[in-house]
Amino acid sequence: MPKLGVNIDHVATLRQARGERYPDPVEAARICESAGADSIVCHLREDRRHIQDPDVAALRKTVATRLNLELSLAKSILDIACRIKPDEATIVPERRQELTTEGGLDVLKYFSKTCRAVEQLSTAGIDVSLFVDPQRNQILAARQSGVSIIELHTGKYATARSRSIRQRELSKLKEAARYAQSIGLTVAAGHGLTYTNTLPIARIPGMKELNIGHSIISQAVFTGLKKAVRDMRTLARGLAL
Repeated sequence: MPKLGVNIDHVATLRQARGERYPDPVEAARICESAGADSIVCHLREDRRHIQDPDVAALRKTVATRLNLELSLAKSILDIACRIKPDEATIVPERRQELTTEGGLDVLKYFSKTCRAVEQLSTAGIDVSLFVDPQRNQILAARQSGVSIIELHTGKYATARSRSIRQRELSKLKEAARYAQSIGLTVAAGHGLTYTNTLPIARIPGMKELNIGHSIISQAVFTGLKKAVRDMRTLARGLAL
């Protein structure tokens, strides 16, 4: 059954909106772990719009499960990751104007740069994952870059405006997961997953982990963070609520 990684970025988003010291993403991570989260995910963006450098350092000291740091290919961010040493680093594309990550990393376009980043992070003892679209050429390039883990971008599936489009995107994700596993990759998935669309992704054969943030933090406003995490963990295990 897939594990659940909880992304706590938007706890920091709320904090940064007022420039306060609360809510604390480190405390949020503690609650998520106590509710059954298998890992904690955060994204140190170049513009520092939510998670800050001290947050990552504090999380490295306090997270008891696994810390998965999302990051771009920027040298300054890679250097921070190599110094802090999260358990896992997931390389994602990043654009200053975007509200959220808009798609998978173009591994083919940035192949040499990606290979150098993978080598740098791996040498530091960090497991490396690439966040990619469910496309064979990108998945193969990811494998050739030296990683053993990919995270499939589920955005098009999550934002599909009709059942037929959603089913088509689900089929792409299933095929991508099959192909990735056939060439020796461990497969995770995430982006835009909610309490209403997670179950079909969780039931993809061989899916190892789902990384979910915004919907959990949003649901926590109404139910509290522990229940929000526990309910999503049930769905991530492939079980209906």
